[in-house]
Amino acid sequence: MAGATNGGGNGANGGGGGGKMISLPLQYFCVLAAVVVAVMVLSLAFMSPAAMVAVRQNLGAVVAASNSSGSVGDAAGAGLAAPSPPAASGKEREREKERRPPVVLFNFGDSNSDTGGVAAAGGIRIMPPEGRTYFHRPTGRLSDGRVIIDFICESLNTHELNPYLKGIGSDYSNGVNFAMAGSTVSHGVSPYSLNVQIDQFVYFKHRSLELFERGLKGPVSKEGFENALYMMDIGHNDMVGVAHTPSDQWDKKITEIIGEIRKGLGILYDNGARKFWIHGTGALGCLPAVAVREKGEHDEHGCLASVNRAARAFNKKLSDLCDDMRFYLKNATIVYTDMFAIKYDFVANHNKYGIPWPLMVCCGNGGPPYNFDQGKHGCGDLCEPGSKVLSWDGVHYTDFGSGLAAKLVMSGEYSKPRVKLASLVHGGSKKSSDA
Repeated sequence: MAGATNGGGNGANGGGGGGKMISLPLQYFCVLAAVVVAVMVLSLAFMSPAAMVAVRQNLGAVVAASNSSGSVGDAAGAGLAAPSPPAASGKEREREKERRPPVVLFNFGDSNSDTGGVAAAGGIRIMPPEGRTYFHRPTGRLSDGRVIIDFICESLNTHELNPYLKGIGSDYSNGVNFAMAGSTVSHGVSPYSLNVQIDQFVYFKHRSLELFERGLKGPVSKEGFENALYMMDIGHNDMVGVAHTPSDQWDKKITEIIGEIRKGLGILYDNGARKFWIHGTGALGCLPAVAVREKGEHDEHGCLASVNRAARAFNKKLSDLCDDMRFYLKNATIVYTDMFAIKYDFVANHNKYGIPWPLMVCCGNGGPPYNFDQGKHGCGDLCEPGSKVLSWDGVHYTDFGSGLAAKLVMSGEYSKPRVKLASLVHGGSKKSSDA
């Protein structure tokens, strides 16, 4: 496999020039190293001097639509059979779809939902086998294929969400993805922290509506912003940092992080957002890069217990925040999705999903059960396409893993309130005007 070159000769598409081309053995080292550095900075900012040495050693998701069974239950309780609605004809279904406003999504997050933002921002041409499974070409996603938000877009019959900073070839008519790999909620750690991503959204909205006011065609109309789904999947990098500080400091630090998310939700609400889909953090202690590499107490499934405790503590406060914001943000629907429960179940009950090695990496070295030889970089041992392997590189999910998670995310089974994502997207929407 070719090494990293700068401004090399002709590529597969006949392109030359000054972009950075990075081969896979080096690309993940570079990108993940940047993420690790960001997390280390966050950790050191939070911890006491006595804890720094230890860290240096270890740190390397309307309601009525979803609950329609309630009305049926009431009828059944009265001893009456609920009448079946008349079946809609194909033409009626098509007319219903035409009456719906276009699907618009705005996403704020980190590498779990980055669809090429960090590659565009850094001018990095990531090389195969990234993107091999679905796109059959590198796309800037830190995966062999799709991430969860790609499956969400597909289910809503809209195209993939384009990164905010990817100017060439982007179509923002269905919204924007502001997520960037390495991003945090906390300020000053990543150049694209949550507050910056929200500032980018406010700027995008202002410029888009300004075009309409001038009689030009903008990417998203006023109705589009009003009907849009605002998604947030961020905090993972923050919590890896917090998890490496003394546990008696966690509550204070998590409260500060949640406070920033509260501010962000408030700004979005003030800018017209009314439908929110918020993801908690996953089972961070079960990431191979954490579970396999770090020392400490591991649970019965091989996950690092302390990191998972920190993730649960964050999720508890995030869920409580969503409960609180439902009271303060009038006419808004705020759905919290328990990503920890979804992803932990993949490990704890991996046989149910047909996963033989839940902590194994696809792009790694050493073979099962982990394929995560810490002394080597790149994909010396690459799993077969279509393999039931959760982790692509030790941190990010494979196309297979993201597909599993997306199905459960969209079902509403792990959400509070229990509402399907499609019901929230289409429920209560206003018909888009011609403006």
